[in-house]
Amino acid sequence: MKLSEFDYQLPRELIAEYPTNLRDESRLMVIHRDTGEIEHRLFKNIIDYFDAGDVLVLNNTKVFPARLLGRKEKTNAEIEVFLLRELDKQTKLWDVLVEPARKIRIGNKLFFGEDNELVAEVIDNTTSRGRTIRFLFDGPRHEYEKKLKELGKTPLPKYIKREEEDFDKERYQTVFAKHEGAVAAPTAGLHFSKRLLKKLEIKDIHMPEITLHVGIGTFSPVEVEDLGKHKMDSEYYEISQEAADIVNQALDQGKRVCAVGTTVVRALESSVNAYSRLHPANRWTHKFIYPPYQFNIPNALITNFHLPKSTLLMLVAAFGGYDLIMKAYKIAVEEKYRFYSYGDAMLII
Repeated sequence: MKLSEFDYQLPRELIAEYPTNLRDESRLMVIHRDTGEIEHRLFKNIIDYFDAGDVLVLNNTKVFPARLLGRKEKTNAEIEVFLLRELDKQTKLWDVLVEPARKIRIGNKLFFGEDNELVAEVIDNTTSRGRTIRFLFDGPRHEYEKKLKELGKTPLPKYIKREEEDFDKERYQTVFAKHEGAVAAPTAGLHFSKRLLKKLEIKDIHMPEITLHVGIGTFSPVEVEDLGKHKMDSEYYEISQEAADIVNQALDQGKRVCAVGTTVVRALESSVNAYSRLHPANRWTHKFIYPPYQFNIPNALITNFHLPKSTLLMLVAAFGGYDLIMKAYKIAVEEKYRFYSYGDAMLII
């Protein structure tokens, strides 16, 4: 398929700038693949679509405050550094994005905090916006990490046109977030409240957790018309033996196995054995899923409404069927659903 086939018109006012007051009271579009029926519910009604023994696979990655605002040495020019991944803990070496990139050169020192609590040196250029930097901090590791978190801001996506507010620290994080390492939230999981999770547990619905640390590539635009030529950024994931056993038992019993988010789909589909079952793993994946694709593990999907021409929309179209998903997006615009990270949700069964 071609990139242009995943374009659609989205009014700016439908992009959610803020989350709903309660996590589980966002809207929910339910898509039935077998009949093409589309229902309009609230997210808390999702429990109606699962029975005892069914499985919801959750991504327990935790977003770290990856956005640092600082100043360049000598000129005092304002700069933004977006932390991508720590390359070496001992030397405090990081892979980052910088803005404005044209002003940030090898050898420059960058200062963060009112009293220059953190200082970094630019070591290398990696891409037009990418740099390798080293933090110059002589104190204990825990003090350095504490300072990074104090000075860092929640990495809200660029399409949210406002500054971080206090509530974002909690709401741009799932209630089951545990393992820090993501620079973007696994947004399908944002709709789950502790109350809803307890109701699902009481109904004997299994909720194994996996980890996939969402990278900046989740926002990277596809720049080639021929999708076969697009290369995904790599993301690290972990699937335990326990999680694999729960999923495989449900598949063997003909139960529903629902991936909570596109990140979970990519992790599950990156760890399939010769018998179309899930096996444990801890490694990197750059799997790119777009139509047509034969899914091995999940038979249901919870997801948000995604950007036009995005790899996330392509994965959803592969799962739900291109025509049905593009029809659903047209209806979502007409019905004024809220789009993107803080927006409404879709369940495909």
